[in-house]
Amino acid sequence: MDRGNRQPSMVHISLPATLLGALLTYGYFRFIDPSALTVSRRLGPGEILYFVVFLGALVAAAHRLGLRWSRPLAAGPPAPGPVGDDVRRRAIQLPWVIAGINLAGWTLAGLIWGVLWPVLTGTFDPAQALRTVFGITVIAGSAATAFIFFAVERQWRRRLPAFFPEGGLPAVPGAPRLPVRARLLVSFLLVSVIPVAVLGVLARNRAREALAAPPEAADAIVLTMLVSVGFLAVVAIGFAVVLALFVSRSVAEPLARLEAAMVEVERGRFDLRAPVVSNDEIGRLTEGFNRMVRGLGEREFLRETFGKYVSEEVRDEILAGRIALQGEPREVTILFADIRDFTPWVEASDPREVVADLNAYFTEMETAIRAHGGLVVQYIGDEIEAVFGAPVARPGHAEHAVRAALEMRTRLAAWNAARAATGRRPLRNGIGIHTGTVLAGNIGS
Repeated sequence: MDRGNRQPSMVHISLPATLLGALLTYGYFRFIDPSALTVSRRLGPGEILYFVVFLGALVAAAHRLGLRWSRPLAAGPPAPGPVGDDVRRRAIQLPWVIAGINLAGWTLAGLIWGVLWPVLTGTFDPAQALRTVFGITVIAGSAATAFIFFAVERQWRRRLPAFFPEGGLPAVPGAPRLPVRARLLVSFLLVSVIPVAVLGVLARNRAREALAAPPEAADAIVLTMLVSVGFLAVVAIGFAVVLALFVSRSVAEPLARLEAAMVEVERGRFDLRAPVVSNDEIGRLTEGFNRMVRGLGEREFLRETFGKYVSEEVRDEILAGRIALQGEPREVTILFADIRDFTPWVEASDPREVVADLNAYFTEMETAIRAHGGLVVQYIGDEIEAVFGAPVARPGHAEHAVRAALEMRTRLAAWNAARAATGRRPLRNGIGIHTGTVLAGNIGS
């Protein structure tokens, strides 16, 4: 992973949200609702310097902590082992840690602006300080932290699967987990309950102030209330839209990728794996889907490989478990075929030539046998033993065996003609067919 491009970008995502949240919060408490800070409405250079210095210090500290904590992730996917397990755990924890660092910064900001600044300016009031600290830390801090968590998570999910090439992301111990239900409940709380509660408390307090104030001051209080409500409503709506997009995509996008992978598997692509991007229910579902596809791929490989040695019908019957391997009485037809004058031919020929010719001969004969529903049971030297009517029952198996024998002769004649064109001697074979009752089953380990 490129240190200068990928790893720092996860930390940099929090910077715009932090700065925007800080400016909105400061603007609200300083200009929209100045009763929270009992200071002059006139913005002085000392206050500006105080704001810039402490905001810069908090942002720089959070940025440095985030980079330092995520430094082990800069090298990319680790090798197996204890060190690699720690890196993979960090990969899952990254959005949580960056969001936690951000929340700690907002907590300090609440103390710096709600307590320290009033103390320095001689305007400290416990009730106002508590109100300011609560507004900065709990209201603004929780909103900014949630936004940063989902923003970092969304970007990091593009790279997280690379740390788990063999899967296993949901099974990593010690990693925090955010279930889908909790994800939706948190977003609902942040976009509906908290804003409505804040607006309700604000309207109630302003209404009480207006009722207790002289008539000439009531209009100003109501106007201030309308400005405050309008400001909070606009900010809340904007935040709700953005957060809703993040949360909905965090659920919908993994499901969409899983659905696309299911379509590809349905088309026969068993080498496909859906990316696992979380350790919640969707991540476990995707992990289970990948295990299922891997099993289907292994079964398909076994099916194709097995089909090279037996007919498709026999293969499917065996894999489906419909064949009694312990044996059962059955009427079948046995076909035997061997090469005439095999021993003299072998003694007069080069061994490598004999092996090549035997393989070519067996291929022609087996093709004829399989074409008529037969199963080659074994090859013994130059002999072929095949059965018709087992392990898959087939009516008219004796006729199929006879037709297979006729095609074997036809194929042997064509094969010999090709051999004669190259100056090699033709081969002859004898074929025997017998129908009777046997115990058809599996013998041996």
